[in-house]
Amino acid sequence: MKKEYEKKREEGVKKRRMAPEELEGRVEGRNPVIEAFRSGRTVEKLYVQEGVKDGPIETILRNAKKADTIVSFVSKERLDEMSETGRHQGVIARVSAYEYASVDDILKKAEEAGEAPFIILLDGIEDPHNLGAIIRTACLAGAHGVIIRKHRAVGLTPAAVRASAGAVHYVPVARVLNLGSEIERLKEKGVWFVSADMKGKSMYELPLTGPIGLVVGSEGEGVGRLISEKCDFHAAIPMKGAIDSLNASVAAGVLMYEIVRQRGI
Repeated sequence: MKKEYEKKREEGVKKRRMAPEELEGRVEGRNPVIEAFRSGRTVEKLYVQEGVKDGPIETILRNAKKADTIVSFVSKERLDEMSETGRHQGVIARVSAYEYASVDDILKKAEEAGEAPFIILLDGIEDPHNLGAIIRTACLAGAHGVIIRKHRAVGLTPAAVRASAGAVHYVPVARVLNLGSEIERLKEKGVWFVSADMKGKSMYELPLTGPIGLVVGSEGEGVGRLISEKCDFHAAIPMKGAIDSLNASVAAGVLMYEIVRQRGI
């Protein structure tokens, strides 16, 4: 009995320690998988729960047939073992690895749209659900891309992809070694920066128009001091309740839509 417990424990540890690139090669959940097909991304193999034949699954199977994707029908227990999110909804796709965009790709997207750059920069977001939610809101708010740190921050894991509800397929995400250096480089291209800071000035009193980069900090620490010092303005969200802070993804969404309002997008 003890050996069996130790074996399961070792398997659990191994699963938790999977390399990021392995995690980034999967998409879990019905809507994320459907969006992967719709966006034209290469789906190499599809794992579908045996006996499930509802509408979304049938849609996925039709897309798989059109794309000549290999389909494997497996038990729910097998999907549970494979799942990193714990909410696969009866389908997991193995996809070509996510290709992170470059910062120049984001600028090019703005140029092609004939719009002033609107970029979201994340300073150390560690929760994949927050990352996914921010990418989703960035897509809906018309942001041209998201920039994340390569180290000490979450990447495009299945949980982040799922939380984005497919938006990750449409919003360029760049991953950089030094966020501060990228801010300096973008400043030279005319972009100015505002950080989320509850000690800053009310967002309603700041001019949030033109080429803009919104910097949002980590869940616990907020925007780091060195990054904060590189920002031109510091925006606070007016709050009247008994608590004094918002979830990182909620704060990002509020500030994004104040930028949208002022830009008149």
